[in-house]
Amino acid sequence: MEVERLMRSAEELARKHGVDYYEIRISRVVMTEVSMSNGQLRGLSSNSETGIGARAFNGAWGFSSANDFGRFERAIETAMKIAKLSQGDSKIYTGDPVVDDAEMPVKKPFSEINIEDKVALVKEADSMLTGEKIVNRNVSYRDTIVETFYFNSLGSEIRTVVPRIRFGFSVTAKESGEMQQYWKSFGGTLGWEMVEGIDFSYWTSTVVEKAKELLKASSPPSGEFPVIADPELTGLFIHEALGHAVEADLVKNGDSILAGKLGQRIAVDELTVVDDPTLPGKFGSYIYDDEGIRAKRVEIIRDGVLVNYLNDRETAQYFDLEPNGHGRAQSYAHQPLVRMGNTYVEAGDWSFEEMLEEVKYGLYMIGDKGGQVDTANGTFTFGAKEGYIIENGELREMVRDVALSGKILDVLRGIRAIGRDVRIEYPGYCGKGQTVPVDDGGPHILTKALVGGLR
Repeated sequence: MEVERLMRSAEELARKHGVDYYEIRISRVVMTEVSMSNGQLRGLSSNSETGIGARAFNGAWGFSSANDFGRFERAIETAMKIAKLSQGDSKIYTGDPVVDDAEMPVKKPFSEINIEDKVALVKEADSMLTGEKIVNRNVSYRDTIVETFYFNSLGSEIRTVVPRIRFGFSVTAKESGEMQQYWKSFGGTLGWEMVEGIDFSYWTSTVVEKAKELLKASSPPSGEFPVIADPELTGLFIHEALGHAVEADLVKNGDSILAGKLGQRIAVDELTVVDDPTLPGKFGSYIYDDEGIRAKRVEIIRDGVLVNYLNDRETAQYFDLEPNGHGRAQSYAHQPLVRMGNTYVEAGDWSFEEMLEEVKYGLYMIGDKGGQVDTANGTFTFGAKEGYIIENGELREMVRDVALSGKILDVLRGIRAIGRDVRIEYPGYCGKGQTVPVDDGGPHILTKALVGGLR
């Protein structure tokens, strides 16, 4: 077989070039994409691709990739030559070899669904997003199946199959020169059953109505206020502000405010934060990372104390930590980096109504509108899809274009309440020079932060 021949070849090339460690990923990706804008089909494709990503380590990494079977051996040798020439002094965790064959189960494989049905799905959603004041609408669908065979010089041989599906839509409403957007996305390591479980009538009407309501919303107040974040905004904060700051490569390079803080209390006692790529069906889930390390649940903060960094083989060795399977790559053509999977805040014991009662004047902020974070300085600015004034424990008028900013550690230490209503259902793609699928969430939380308008 071709793979067995490549395994033998890699072993021979390693001896020839004096390379102690190497790892090879051979991936076959099958992908379907459908997109529609304002009733017009804008994208329709169904493709497959097979490629190899080869890495070798000799105190520093060498990497090469190819998507031509005839160049696979050359990619392996090139990676080894680069590693040999790089002459670094780093070390990596090796560990014991792993042999496994694992697939993520689905109830209804989307590979068995005709492409006509996928187009019909997109058209149906598009037809439900029309209405007065709606001037733009977009719908997108994507499914992928990634089959990967990983082997390394330790003797690991791991085959995995991971399905992933994502579906979303957005609208833009306009009135008197003012424009507002709203959107919703669904996704997971699931099959077509995810699509069949969506209440299209509810979600399309919600997106349309929210966009129109935002046209009439007020601008937010400015200043420091008590803020209740909904589960989606909680997830954004934990992913962007905390999650990136505990990626061990950033910590190692001095780009994280959490460098040197393992074992220290950085948040309120009630806060526990987890990254768990093993959660069934979530968009950021996987079986093994791209370095052949089994995915595992990792507590980042436990009862307010920073207890772990997310790591890969190299940073686990550097910090003398147990490897926790967070070396992820966008594709076979990319090197693994330390990345998150499914990041979330664990449940507390407050209800949303109890949180409201705690606020005399503040804001309730809903949804993820993106933002910026500086992990080295520990500051952030995030936007929310919508907001509401809280006055004497009651929700008042809607506000729009609302931004939340502050210092990461101040917000973590200023949490007053953590809800019991955990939701992890906000799929997306995280960028760090390359993109990987992630999910995040948590419960409602009550904290204090600077609030202002988005510009």
